[in-house]
Amino acid sequence: MLLSELPNGGHALVDGVVAGAAEVDSATLLRLESLGFIAGEPVMMLRRGPGGREPLAVQIGETLFALRLVEAQSIAVSIPEALHTSAAAA
Repeated sequence: MLLSELPNGGHALVDGVVAGAAEVDSATLLRLESLGFIAGEPVMMLRRGPGGREPLAVQIGETLFALRLVEAQSIAVSIPEALHTSAAAA
């Protein structure tokens, strides 16, 4: 799953950065990693811009970021089993 697919309020763990689009170069991927989008880090999709578009407000650790859609499409995430279980119980 990509970070761009996470619903508003959704929690996940970063799996890593991937080259998701032609306009994302290796420098962008390195920048995302240096900002903290590294494997195992918890991430939360806070909200999207007007009309559900850009920018995407995400929180990783204690830091808030505004990402372009193409950047969010370059971050692979997974939802831990514990979050699947608690969402199903709700």
